[in-house]
Amino acid sequence: MEKQIKRIGVLTSGGDAPGMNAAVRAVVRAALSRGIDCVGIRRGWNGLINSDFVRMDTSSVSHIINKGGTVLYTARSEEFRNTAGQDKALATCRLLGLDAIVAIGGDGTFRGALALSRRAAETGYQLQVAGIPATIDNDIGCSHYTIGFDTACNTAVECIDRLRDTMQSHERCSVVEVMGRHAGYLALYVGISVGATAVLIPERELDFERDVVEKIRRARLAGTTHYMVVVAEGAGNTMEISQQIRDEIGLDPRVTVLGHIQRGGAPSARDRETASRMGYKAVEAVSQNAGNCVIATQEGRLVVMDMEKALVMTKEFNMDRYNILEALTNNSSFH
Repeated sequence: MEKQIKRIGVLTSGGDAPGMNAAVRAVVRAALSRGIDCVGIRRGWNGLINSDFVRMDTSSVSHIINKGGTVLYTARSEEFRNTAGQDKALATCRLLGLDAIVAIGGDGTFRGALALSRRAAETGYQLQVAGIPATIDNDIGCSHYTIGFDTACNTAVECIDRLRDTMQSHERCSVVEVMGRHAGYLALYVGISVGATAVLIPERELDFERDVVEKIRRARLAGTTHYMVVVAEGAGNTMEISQQIRDEIGLDPRVTVLGHIQRGGAPSARDRETASRMGYKAVEAVSQNAGNCVIATQEGRLVVMDMEKALVMTKEFNMDRYNILEALTNNSSFH
């Protein structure tokens, strides 16, 4: 017998991403439009363990669609990884009468949600969970796009464009580190967008002569006197790369680590719109008793995927963009 959904909890977990607030807003308003109560869980899974919550209504999510970060805060929870922590979280779910939880975050967030739902089932408590992919790395296997990626790219591009002005004035080489410990989507997208001399990503084994030195040499032969090397944080140490450039070519590079500045700022139109659609779809899915699911994008469409299947999927890195970068930068550089 299908359970009538009367109350939904919503939380954000893991690293923050621009557009999370738009997703929270969509979940709350979509739930209320269906006559479903909504409770905001603050500080991720820690909030469920510690009963840190707030009742949400239309006014509580007014004017947040344009804000970066997350109004519900976020945190990582070691305690939630074990059964004792999950039982504490379930106690809060029972206390609040939650029938479903919409969790906004990445793979770790979804794994936590699935573990909680399984633990609930073991104790005879029905709790559905739905995941909304939100991470600036765009590295969730089941979804072609994740909330926050577009904004992070725009932020990095704006910063690098500013760097270009001073690089050109001083005829310098700049090595810029962008986020992406395990994935190079952000670095490659940004590298193409700024016309970088070279882009280093974790998915491509580094050959320093081929990937950096020769590209700078070709750029110089083409008449360029300033160079941009974009490095995903998982592709190598930017200080060491800078030193290698100094040792092998004789340039004096400047290192810039963009760091967490990429996470902040007002979300782009794409992230606001995608987050809004995902939030609406998540509420629709749980209200129809779709079970444990992830709202993913596939070929530009939103799809409801079984969470267990979604979590074992991997995203194959498409090297087409890298080939485009190669073609556009072999004979010229940062312009």
